[in-house]
Amino acid sequence: EALAAVRRRAGDGPSAEDAVSAVRGVRRRELFRVSAADLLGRLDPVTVGEALTDIAAVTLGAALEAAVDKIELERRGPLPTAVAIVAMGRFGGHELGYGSDADVMFVHDPKPGADERDAGSAASAVVAELRRLLALPAADPPLQIDPDLRPEGRSGPLVRSLASYAAYYARWSEPWESQALLRADPLAGDPGLCERFREVIDPVRWPEDGVDEDAVRQIRRLKARMESERLPRGADRRLHLKLGPGGLSDVEWVAQLVQLRHAHEIPALRTTRTLAALDAAVAARLLDAPDAAELAEAWCLATRIRSAIVLVRGRPSDLLPTDHHHERSAVARVLGYPAAGDLLEDYHRHARRARGVVERVFYGAG
Repeated sequence: EALAAVRRRAGDGPSAEDAVSAVRGVRRRELFRVSAADLLGRLDPVTVGEALTDIAAVTLGAALEAAVDKIELERRGPLPTAVAIVAMGRFGGHELGYGSDADVMFVHDPKPGADERDAGSAASAVVAELRRLLALPAADPPLQIDPDLRPEGRSGPLVRSLASYAAYYARWSEPWESQALLRADPLAGDPGLCERFREVIDPVRWPEDGVDEDAVRQIRRLKARMESERLPRGADRRLHLKLGPGGLSDVEWVAQLVQLRHAHEIPALRTTRTLAALDAAVAARLLDAPDAAELAEAWCLATRIRSAIVLVRGRPSDLLPTDHHHERSAVARVLGYPAAGDLLEDYHRHARRARGVVERVFYGAG
């Protein structure tokens, strides 16, 4: 439906805005359907994440096609390069929440015989147009694109060629970048380029013979630094659903460390999804089933709470609400708890148990 809205207007540059407006309308309707089913208790957290990821991928894919059509009209000829969008973070993990940004990287690959500089210029124009179209004022919920996980972060080029990505990862890749690529999934754009990009990053994220102990120490130090530096000032760590003890980050980093060490030899670990990685680790006897269950339960509860906060407040937050008489009570009711205190007690219990697993499995304590 989204692609049909774009293709009906193909060849008419000024209609790119109308096309993407129609696509955003489809997205609004689908977000409503998912949230209604979620509030009625008909969806589990994994299904919600998959659905929201699908909606975002469709929106970006259709908007990319509209942007390509617009730039081809301006250039008066076919694009000299293929373009694709790589989902990263929770987007690549198919774990988007209602308030999540879409973490992405942009890649292009010049067509045979194309001038590389011209191809790069065309790809940059397409990405700029894509971002412009999605940022146009509208009544629809915004889809925020965050490209900061690309090589060199904000200081690096917004769009890179496939060859540039390959050269960068071969020469400069750090352990944290291998870890970030564990959740990379090319989801929109040229299918052939999406597959070629996977071929480039697979040896980086699933390194032969795993990661050495120096890399593991770097990852542990980075995790500890994140815990101490990224929490909002004055926030109660125990109430932070992402960075707090037993929160989302704790669970995800355990799964990712197992992947970095063993995915090269165990194909089932080659997944961008957190719970699937935990299941594969149990099947391979790399993680005890009770430990994996504690991690999965804490992750699912934190994910459900984050979703409920957006549905109650209309805006995202990683902190459990501190207002006992209003927002926390509303979140508790959405999640089926009799009272706010029951929600808080349940979250603390799951988070405490998950953190115990993290201390043993991730940090090697005890």
